[in-house]
Amino acid sequence: MASKTSSKTTKVVKKAAAKKAAAKKPAAKKAATKAPKLVVKKASAPASDAPRLIDQRIQDLAGWRGDTLARMRALILEADPAMTEEWKWGVPVWSHDGIVCTGEAYQKAVKLTFAKGASVPDPAGLFNSSLTGGTRRAIDIGEGAKVDARAFKALIKAAVATNSAKAKKVTKAAPTKSAAKTVRLLSGGNPQVTKADGDAPVQEYISAMPGWKQDIGARLDSLIARNAPKARKAVKWNSPFYGIEGQGWFLSFHVFNRFVKVTFFNGASLKPMPPGFTAKSKETRWVDVYEDGFDEKQMAAWVKQAAKLPGWNP
Repeated sequence: MASKTSSKTTKVVKKAAAKKAAAKKPAAKKAATKAPKLVVKKASAPASDAPRLIDQRIQDLAGWRGDTLARMRALILEADPAMTEEWKWGVPVWSHDGIVCTGEAYQKAVKLTFAKGASVPDPAGLFNSSLTGGTRRAIDIGEGAKVDARAFKALIKAAVATNSAKAKKVTKAAPTKSAAKTVRLLSGGNPQVTKADGDAPVQEYISAMPGWKQDIGARLDSLIARNAPKARKAVKWNSPFYGIEGQGWFLSFHVFNRFVKVTFFNGASLKPMPPGFTAKSKETRWVDVYEDGFDEKQMAAWVKQAAKLPGWNP
């Protein structure tokens, strides 16, 4: 009797084990055939990785958004074979002498944002978004919408020409390479320039600003000169300062790793107030300028106001 029971028990155990093994097989097969979905998470990447990441973004989007981004990318590269593809802020970026445009995908549109679009001629009227800003313009492309290829390529060429013209102005204003090399870059990439009054030390500082920040510095200096023609200049504490004789300093700027900080010493009296401040900043306000530039119309309005107000006298 014990022998029969033992044999029966063994059969039951074997049968249960077989069922368990069979149950595992489909799950294993399913796991093996299901490919993981590729998702681009990098906020920025080396230039060599950018084309692959853009390919992946197009693949991930699929549908009409992927098709649209792929088509616009092809037109951008056809219009300017020297265009550089980059990956910044988690989106595709196309650059030539600075950023030309970015390619963002939203639920109802693919958006191409032109970094200096407000300065780019658009006779075909392709820009249909971000039309009120002083710097950028954008093209929103919805499902089924078609963008004229010839007009778009002409717009890309015009945007590159705008970038190149501004780059040449900066190069012309800069001193020789040997002079620029003598300027040491401090923490955050800020140039170390000897304290002095006048335009010369300010231009020395601007010429030593690294990368895209040099263009920002040159644009700020030019904008201040146009909107506050009586402003005097100096470099203090490794920052350019601008002020009015007898009133004090009204503005300075300083290089940080990711942005250029533009400070208004009486910024609390400006309308609208620049957004940057802390509980201890008192009357001081500032705005952080990133690589995509700044609203020139708003910056000019702030400079005009600030130049008329009492400044800072250290």
